[in-house]
Amino acid sequence: MLVLSSPSGAGKTTLSRMLLEVESGLEMSVSVTTRPMRPGEVDGEDYIFVAQEEFNAMRDEGELLEWAVVFDNFYGTPKGPIDKALGEGRDVLFDIDWQGAESLTKTAKKDLVTVFILPPSAQALETRLSDRAQDSAEVVARRMAGASNEIQHWDQYDYIVINEDVEQSLLELRAILAAERLKKTRRTGLGDFVRQIQSKL
Repeated sequence: MLVLSSPSGAGKTTLSRMLLEVESGLEMSVSVTTRPMRPGEVDGEDYIFVAQEEFNAMRDEGELLEWAVVFDNFYGTPKGPIDKALGEGRDVLFDIDWQGAESLTKTAKKDLVTVFILPPSAQALETRLSDRAQDSAEVVARRMAGASNEIQHWDQYDYIVINEDVEQSLLELRAILAAERLKKTRRTGLGDFVRQIQSKL
C-alpha cells in the first residue's frame, strides 16, 4: 500500500494519476466520501459518493480500512477491494490525508509505505489552489488555513517529496516504489529462489 498525502493543492492527485499511467501492477484505492461531486469527477472512479447515512453504516459495520473527517466531509477506504488487490499481488495507491495514513499505520504497518508531498512554498500552494477554480475564495482560505495543520505531520512519513517540478517528483515516486518492491520482505518466493540457486552450486 503506497500512501500519498499532502495539503490540498500540493499536487498529490496529479502525481497519483501520472504514477498510475506509467506503473504496471499498481491500482488506485477509490475512497468513499460524503462530499459533493466536483465538475469532471466520475462516481466510482474518482470517489464513491455516498450519503452520510450510508457512510455511517459502512463505518459501523467494519467495512472501512480507515476513515477521517476533512473539511466537514467524511472520507474512508473500503476494505474489500484492497484485500483482493494485495492478495492477488498488486500494489495499491492511496490518495489520503494524514489522519487516514495514521490509521493505516496502526492497522497495516508492514504493508505500508508513506510519502508526504510538500509544495515548494506557501505562495505556490495558494496560487495552485486559486488556479484550480473549483472552490470559492472562502474555501481556498480554509484550505490554506488547514495546510499548516496538514504539513505539521510531515515527519510521520517514510519519504518526503518537494513538488516543485512535477516530472522530477514523478521520478522520485517511481524510485521509491521500485526500492520498496525490491525489499526482501516483499519479494514472495525469494527464499525458494535462493535455495534453488544454492542447490546448483
